[in-house]
Amino acid sequence: MRSLFDRIPLSILIVLSLTLGLAPFTPEPHLWEKLKMLASGELTELLDMFDLLLHGTPWLLLIMKLFLQLTSKQEE
Repeated sequence: MRSLFDRIPLSILIVLSLTLGLAPFTPEPHLWEKLKMLASGELTELLDMFDLLLHGTPWLLLIMKLFLQLTSKQEE
């Protein structure tokens, strides 16, 4: 799995997180809206769950790549 993350450029993950991860920008990003719905227990519709997955995936991949980069530098 580490080799998969090594092949994905960090710049691509940053661009995906800032565009798809935050789209639409107004009135508030979908990811933020869905996280608030999740926290309040209102995330019940299938479409809302798909939105959370769609807009959250770039952020999760970015976090995982950064974590793997940090842990590999500590091992050296």
